[in-house]
Amino acid sequence: MEALLDQWLWRPEYWLPNGVTWKDIETSEGSRRPLPRDLLVILPLALGFIALRYIFESRVSRKAEAELERRTGGRVVALPLSRQMGVRDRIQVRAAPVPKLEAFYTKHSHQPSQSEILVLAQQCDLTQRQIETWFRHRRAQDRPRNTKKFCEACWRFVFYLVAFSAGLASLIDKSWFWDPKECWNGYPRQPVAKAHYWYYIMELGFYWSLLLCVSVDIKRKDFKEQIIHHIATIFLIGFSYCANYVRVGTLVMLVHDSSDFLLESAKMFNYAGWKKTCDALFVVFAAVFLVTRLVVFPNKVIYTTLVLILDVFDPFTGYYIFNAMLLVLQALHIFWAWLIIRMLYKFVFKGKVERDERSDEESEAEEEEEEEIEEEEEYDDEEEPSWEQRKGALNSKLTSLANNCVLKNLTKQRSNAISRNPKAR
Repeated sequence: MEALLDQWLWRPEYWLPNGVTWKDIETSEGSRRPLPRDLLVILPLALGFIALRYIFESRVSRKAEAELERRTGGRVVALPLSRQMGVRDRIQVRAAPVPKLEAFYTKHSHQPSQSEILVLAQQCDLTQRQIETWFRHRRAQDRPRNTKKFCEACWRFVFYLVAFSAGLASLIDKSWFWDPKECWNGYPRQPVAKAHYWYYIMELGFYWSLLLCVSVDIKRKDFKEQIIHHIATIFLIGFSYCANYVRVGTLVMLVHDSSDFLLESAKMFNYAGWKKTCDALFVVFAAVFLVTRLVVFPNKVIYTTLVLILDVFDPFTGYYIFNAMLLVLQALHIFWAWLIIRMLYKFVFKGKVERDERSDEESEAEEEEEEEIEEEEEYDDEEEPSWEQRKGALNSKLTSLANNCVLKNLTKQRSNAISRNPKAR
C-alpha cells in the first residue's frame, strides 16, 4: 500500500517544484518537518470539536432548562449567555395534527403545488386556504429559532477569536508576516514551528467539523457557497501542509480569521436585539472584510503564490492546483463583498441593517410567510360578531339610508314649489 501511494499519490512532481524531492524537505535534527501522516489526527480532532460544541451549546441549569421547556417545548437549548443578553424566541403557532398532511409534508414536499393542494383539500375535507395555512405553519414550526442561531454564532465566534489571537501571536515576529517574499526563502528546507503545526491542525479539524455538521446546521442563502468554501479551505490547508507551504498557509488562515469573529459577534448581538451594537460591529466587520479579502489577500497572498514564486521555481502541477483553489476563494470573497456592499448601501440610506445579506437570515420567501402567518393569526383572533350585532348594524344602516332618501324628497318638493311661485321667491 505504501509503495502504491508513493507511485500514484505522493509523486514529487505532483506536489513539489521541479527538481525537489521529499528528501529535500527533511530538516535538521530536532526540527519538525511536515509529514502527510500528521493529518491522520484530523478526523478524531474534528469529532472532538463536534462533541465540545454540543457541550458548549447545551450546558444550562435545570431551572433554565425548565423555562426553555415551557417556552419552546424542549426543542431548543440555549447558552446562559443567550439569556443574559436577552435572546427571545418568537412564539409560533403549531400546525394542527392532520395525519395526511403530515405524511405529505415529510415524504413528498414542504411546498405543494396548486394541483396537490386541491387534492389534499378533498382528501382532508378542508378548504384550499386552510391547506395553505397549515403548510405555512408547518414550515415555520421547523424553522430554526433565535436561540439556536445565537448558539451557533457564539460557538464560531469563540473559535475564530481564539484562532485569530493565537495565529497573530505566533506570526507577529516572523519575517514572512511583514514581507511575503520570505515565504520562499530557503524553501523547501523550512522547519515548521510547533505553534504553526498546532495552528494548522486546529484550523483543519475545525473546518472538517463544520463540513460534517452541515446537515444539522442552519441552512442559509449562501449554503452552496459555504460548502465550496469549506472544501476549498480543507484542500488548501492539507495540500499546503504536505508540500510545506506552511508560511503561505498561515497567512491565508490569519486573513480569514481576522474578519470572521467580527461577523459572528454582530450576529450574536442581532439575535439578542441589540441593534445599535450590531450595526456598529457590522460596519467594523465590513471594513475589515473588504480590506483583508479584496486588498490584502490578492495583493499579498495570491501575488506571492502566483508571481513571486516564479522567481524561484518554474510552474509545476502543485502550482496550478494551489493557485486554482486560492482563486476559488477569491471568487467567493467577491461574491460576499457584493452582498456586504448592498447592506452598507441600505445602512447608509435607511439608517439600519435590515437583514444580513451574506448569511444571517434564510430566504426572503420565509420572511414573507411569517408576515402572512401574523396576519392570519390577527384575523383568527378577531371575534366573529353575533347575529344580533350584525342585525343591529344592518338596521342602523338601512335607517340612515331611508332618512337620507326622505330628506332628499322633501328638499326636491320644496325647490319645485318655490320655482312655481314667483312671490314666494
